Order: sequence, then C-alpha cells, then structure tokens
Amino acid sequence: MQSAKRFTIVLLRNRWKNIYINLMKNNTWHTPNTKQIHTSHATNEFHEYDKRSGYDTGFDIADTKTEKIRLGFKQLKKEIKLWKQEMKELLEFDPILDYRAGEVDVFWRFYDNSSLDHWIATSDSDHAEGFSKCDLKISDQGYGLFSGNLCSRVPKDGKIQNSGYCNIITKRVSKSFQRDTYLDWSPYTHLNLRLRGDGRSYLINIHVSGQFDIMWNDVFTFVLYTRGGPYWQTTRIPFSKFFFASKGRIQDKQAPLPLAKVTHFGITTADRCDGPFQLEIDYIGADYDPTHTEETAYEMYNIKENYIIGT
Repeated sequence: MQSAKRFTIVLLRNRWKNIYINLMKNNTWHTPNTKQIHTSHATNEFHEYDKRSGYDTGFDIADTKTEKIRLGFKQLKKEIKLWKQEMKELLEFDPILDYRAGEVDVFWRFYDNSSLDHWIATSDSDHAEGFSKCDLKISDQGYGLFSGNLCSRVPKDGKIQNSGYCNIITKRVSKSFQRDTYLDWSPYTHLNLRLRGDGRSYLINIHVSGQFDIMWNDVFTFVLYTRGGPYWQTTRIPFSKFFFASKGRIQDKQAPLPLAKVTHFGITTADRCDGPFQLEIDYIGADYDPTHTEETAYEMYNIKENYIIGT
C-alpha cells in the first residue's frame, strides 16, 4: 500500500516534466525574465495571401531561363514606350481646368480591336466553377459586344455551391514599370454609359482596392437595367447610389465611394436566367452636375454597444 502511494506521488510530480521541456525547446510560450504569456498561432480568417484569391493572373510564365529573358526584353520595350508617353504628358501639362455641366468625358470607347486590350473577360468556366461562357469583341457595327451564354448549373464536385456568372473588367491602372496607380474621378458626380441591352439586369462594379489585404476586394456596386430592343439607351447613375460590398456581400456599414481611388471598372451578369445574353457598349464615361451634392444615398447607423436588434 505504501509503495503504491509513493509511486502515485512520483507520477504526479513528473507527469508534466517532458511537456515542459518540449515547450522550452520550441519557445512557444515561455520567455525568460518576463511574464509567462500564452500566445496562439496566427489564423487565416482575415488574412489574404494573394490579391487574386488564388485565381489565375493570366500572365505568361516562362519555364526556361531563355524564355524568361525573351519575355523580359519584350516587356521592357513596352514599359520604356509607356514611360516616354508619361514624360511627354508631364512636359505638356495640359490638365482639365474646368468641368462644365452636361459634358461627358469618355474613359473607354470601343472602336477597334486595340481598345479591347484594356479589358479582361472571365466566367465561372474559366476557373472550373461552372459552365458559363462569355467573350468581349467588336461587333459588326463597330461597338463593344459583351456576349455569351449564362448557365447556373453547379458542378458536382462537392465544393462549389453557387454558379453562373460572366464578367468583364478593366486591367489594373498602372504606370510604367508596373507601378500601381489610381483613376481620379473626384471631379465627376455621375457615371454615363451609352449601350444597347437585351432586357437583362447587369451589375456595374467600381473597384477601389485598398493598400491592406482586408481591402483588396472592396467594390461599389449598382444595378444596370436594360430595356432590350433595337434602340440605344443612355444611362446616368449618380456615384452616390453605389453601395459598398466585399466578396459579393453587401456591408452593414456603408460609406461614400472614394472617387479618387478607383482601380478597376467592371460589368457582371449573374441573374440566374440561363441562356444567351448580349450587351452592346458604345462608350463609358462620366459627367459633372453642379446641382448634385449628395455624397451617399444610404443611411449609416451607429449602433450602440450591448444593443441587440430583434427580428
């Protein structure tokens, strides 16, 4: 009986000995001459490692050193040409000094195949997430034609839950040698588009990617309604009507659209109406209205702490 009691005391004294030694070796929580504070490992709940969220960037990736050198020199010629154009614009220094009401400043116009170089067309099938197809090309009448086939059928892989989208988006605004910059739309109050649709509803997306990873997917969105038929329509949308969203989710806390920090512009169709679609675009621009002083059309509530909204 005494030997069993003595064995139990020794076991209790030494049961944590090996664990403490391992913790000292790994230095997970013990720090000498300081308070013992337990710290947990960093989680990936909010942190984003990639601005593209794992999607293909579309850039050419060389396999051999010779191919890398060839692509490098090819890109260098483009960057030097772009830098010369920037220096020319800097020396000319011809800014817009007066924004007159009713005048539309065109940002993108589709007139030939070279105007398509600023755009990227993507769909869920490009990333093995669905079966939709889309394309952006110049129509027979000489306008930009965003068309394709929308399919909301979900792949049977056990991972994808929703499917069915097609999208066109501009490339990231950048200076020479791949220096990121922004579009400054702060002097304007309205988005102005001339287009001809098919009766579907589209989404207009204005991306304002921030510096930190939690703001890489910030986007301001508004619905574009098309009436269909053979007639063209001119759509004016106040920038104050765009609502703030991130990764497809409308945010509770709304804010005005930062017009001086625009990085991309895109149009998306995802209305779950399977079948062909087409949207013909003449131009995309903006105009100034001195009578429009609204910053945001949505109320922003400041909910007090310990206040629960019941449903």
